[in-house]
Amino acid sequence: MINNTNSGYVPADDVRYPKTVTRVSWGAIFAGVVIAIAVQLVLGILGTGIGLSMVDPVEGTTPGAAGFGIGAGIYWLITTVIALGAGGYAAARVAGVHDRFDGLVHGLVVWGVTLILTLYLLTSAVGGIVGGAFRTVGSVASAAGTGIGAAAPKVADVAGVDVSDVRNEAAQYFSTAPSDPAQMTSEQAQKEIAQELPALAAGGQDGARAENRIVDIIAAQRKISRPEAQAQVSRAKAQFIQSKNKAIETAKSATDTAAGAAAGTSFTVVIALLIGAAAAAFGATAATRRRV
Repeated sequence: MINNTNSGYVPADDVRYPKTVTRVSWGAIFAGVVIAIAVQLVLGILGTGIGLSMVDPVEGTTPGAAGFGIGAGIYWLITTVIALGAGGYAAARVAGVHDRFDGLVHGLVVWGVTLILTLYLLTSAVGGIVGGAFRTVGSVASAAGTGIGAAAPKVADVAGVDVSDVRNEAAQYFSTAPSDPAQMTSEQAQKEIAQELPALAAGGQDGARAENRIVDIIAAQRKISRPEAQAQVSRAKAQFIQSKNKAIETAKSATDTAAGAAAGTSFTVVIALLIGAAAAAFGATAATRRRV
C-alpha cells in the first residue's frame, strides 16, 4: 500500500506572488496639479484687480514702482504657497495614502509637474506670440521691399527723370575732395574730417596720419597757424578720450548693477520655489489618512 503524503509546500514554479501595490497615483497627482494651477490663476487675477484699483493718477496716490514690485512679489509668493498647498493636499487626499512619505512624494510631484507645466505654458505662449509678430513684420518688410523695387523704375518714368542722371547725381556725393585743404569748401572739409575720425580713434600710424590731415584742414579752413590748429585738435581729442572713458566706466557700472540685480532675482526665485515645494509637501502630508 502506497501512502501519498503532502508536505504542504508548493513547487517554486507554481508560486503566485501578490501584485505590488502602486504607491504613486498619477490620477490624484493630475487632479492636484489642475487644482494648483486653477487656484494660482484665480488668485493672480484677483491680485491684478487689487493692483489696478490702487492706481489713481487723478489723485496722485499711485504707489511707486519699487513698492508696487515688492508688494506684487510678496503677493505672488503667498498665492503660490496657497495654490501648491491646496494641490498637494488634494493629491494626497484623493490618492488615499496612509504613509507620510507617500504623501510627501505626492506633494513634491505635484509641485514639480506644476512648475514644469507653468514654465512650458509661459515660454510657448510668449515665444509663439513674439515669433509670430516677428515673422509678420518680416513678411511685411519683404513685401514692401519687393513692391518698392518694382515701383521705383515706374515712378522715375512718370516723373520724367532719367535713371542715369540720378546715378550721376548720387556719384557726386562720393566724389573725392581736393587734396589741398585750402581749396576745399566748408562742406568738403567737414566730410573729410568725418572720414578721418575713425582712423583717429583707432590710433597707431593711421591715427597719427589722420590727426595730421585734420590739423591741416583746420589750419587751412580757419586760416590759423598749424600749431594753433594742433592745439585745438589735441584739446578735442583729450575731451573725446575723457568722454569715452567716462562712457566705458558708466557701462561697466551699469553692467555690474544689472548682474547683481539678476543674481539677487535668481536667488529670490529659487527661495520662492523651495517655499512652494515645502507648501505642497506640507499640504500632502497633512492630508495623509491614518491607517485603520
